[in-house]
Amino acid sequence: MTDTQPQHPSHLSVRRSTVDGVRVVALHGELDHAARAELGDVLHPPGAESPRTVADLAGVTFMDSSGINILIAAHRAAAESEGWLRITGARPSVLRVLQLVGLDQVIPCFDTLPQALEN
Repeated sequence: MTDTQPQHPSHLSVRRSTVDGVRVVALHGELDHAARAELGDVLHPPGAESPRTVADLAGVTFMDSSGINILIAAHRAAAESEGWLRITGARPSVLRVLQLVGLDQVIPCFDTLPQALEN
């Protein structure tokens, strides 16, 4: 597991793990323009690892259009690798953003990590 700690409380930190061959990327903080540099390609499937990824957004307190673009790019990269991206644990305010732009219709969203892993 790899962690990145935020420089400021509002910045993004990332915790990565693997559960039953699925990459789980837990994000904490704000998923915005500033997070793009911090997040990099962490949601994109690496060549040697599983192209199946669950983005755990339970710790995300804010998301803007930059966060949406990050998730879209990760979804496309997973699909190109014959895998998938799923979202779990989004807080109501973050889930509302996903719903407003219709991203919840493109990337499956689940309430809990076990649900995201079993479907």
